[in-house]
Amino acid sequence: MLQLGKRNWRIGLAIFFGKIIGTFVVIAAMMIIPGMIATPAHAADTYTAHETTFINTVNTIWTLVAAFLVFGMQAGFVMLEAGFARKKETVNVLMECIFDTCLCGILFWAIGYAFMFSTGNAFIGYHWFFLSGAPATYLATGIPILAHWIFQYAFADTCSTIVSGAMIGRTSFRGDILYSIGITGFIYPIIGHWAWGPDGFLALMGSKGNFLESLGQGFRDFAGSTVVHTIGGIASLAGAIVLGPRIGRVFRRDDKLKGGLPPAHNLTVAAVGAFILWFGWYGFNPGSTLSAMDMQGIGRIAANTTLAACAGGMVAMYFALWFGPTKGKFDVGFTVNGLLGGLVAITCPCYWVSPLGAILLGAIAGVVIFVGTNLLEYFRIDDPVGAVPVHGLCGIWGTISLGFFASGEYGATGPTGADNSAPVKGLFYGGGLDVLKAQFIGSFTITVATFVVAFAMMWIINKMPNPWKLRVEDHGEKAGLDIFEHGAAAYSEDEDEIDIQGLFEGGSVKNPLTA
Repeated sequence: MLQLGKRNWRIGLAIFFGKIIGTFVVIAAMMIIPGMIATPAHAADTYTAHETTFINTVNTIWTLVAAFLVFGMQAGFVMLEAGFARKKETVNVLMECIFDTCLCGILFWAIGYAFMFSTGNAFIGYHWFFLSGAPATYLATGIPILAHWIFQYAFADTCSTIVSGAMIGRTSFRGDILYSIGITGFIYPIIGHWAWGPDGFLALMGSKGNFLESLGQGFRDFAGSTVVHTIGGIASLAGAIVLGPRIGRVFRRDDKLKGGLPPAHNLTVAAVGAFILWFGWYGFNPGSTLSAMDMQGIGRIAANTTLAACAGGMVAMYFALWFGPTKGKFDVGFTVNGLLGGLVAITCPCYWVSPLGAILLGAIAGVVIFVGTNLLEYFRIDDPVGAVPVHGLCGIWGTISLGFFASGEYGATGPTGADNSAPVKGLFYGGGLDVLKAQFIGSFTITVATFVVAFAMMWIINKMPNPWKLRVEDHGEKAGLDIFEHGAAAYSEDEDEIDIQGLFEGGSVKNPLTA
């Protein structure tokens, strides 16, 4: 076990320092190349064909590097979820994340990207299936369509992976495949089209001839607090409710001494996973500019992302210290989820807020994590990793926070730089309630739609016969999904400790360890 721990540490450190080196290379390119081409003051200049090609090439490289960073977040999700899980469901977490990534790639190529980003109507896109007939570049970005696809695929994969976190330990693998098809192929891209599609009704809200024209404001979600995280978090809530708690799960309202989440089996892995996710967020948020030319915007987004995470982690830690079940102790789990909650919250407003605003909204996200986690415990909803408060509740808060904290200095990003001619101004900066109203309407619409559709889908899957039913059989859950579903234990020395007799009672299933 000691050798295994040392090996895990060496692998983790190698990955971490490799990513650090990559970051310095990207930052150097961001500082040098845009200065050779344009500055924000020249954003509206006319460029020659050669200059335009060069700008588009640089923007494409930036978008692809960001896509690779976002894709690397899958390693963080795997480690975070596996670390917070129990030993006997670790392999199941690994397999779910790996297979889901593969499934998402095929589905998003075949139908997801078309539903989400092609033209169609206010509710759904209906061109470019299998990327057939798609233009060379995506709209006015100058980014090749395949580069845009790979960036957005990484986002879709993130949303789908979020859902698994709240359903750990009692979801059959076949049921997981079915709901993943529903999330990745239909729920995420179709609902996402409303906010991010070229003709989505929330994206065009407030403009002439479109939804709520009198409001004069469209719904804004720069990098996905709603489109990625709220959809993922609320679908997680639906799944956790339909599944019910894990067998033997005791809640604090029923037993103050023994109640609460089962202890994480490897907090080291979970903490390293959180840092990898934080690192990947530097692709998630700054990369959503799709432009290396917006130097000020990229730098501001990266700084805001960092500060919100720091504030969220610190506030969640202190709330757990002062008021939590481990009162008087510094809780790693709350701290990890607090920094992740800050990252989720800043994802929507990262372009439009100041560093101070990022700190404040990140700090509030830390409070949301603490309160949300305790609310789930009170309502007896079993969420092993905190996916619902981190992604669902902090996604909602982050989206609405734009209406309060938008500083009134920044407008929109673009392929040749920033356009600040129409800055976004929130309530705290004298902007009134219009932006806040638009954000509330968009967040509420997507939250309700996601919950209703996801709950119906999870309920239907749970009514299917075994082994396709959403919840695994009781004897498989008791013995552990690792052996029952995958025939392997995460740690070979633990195989003899697994309750094989309970798993294969009745003799209807062969023991994969001896067959």
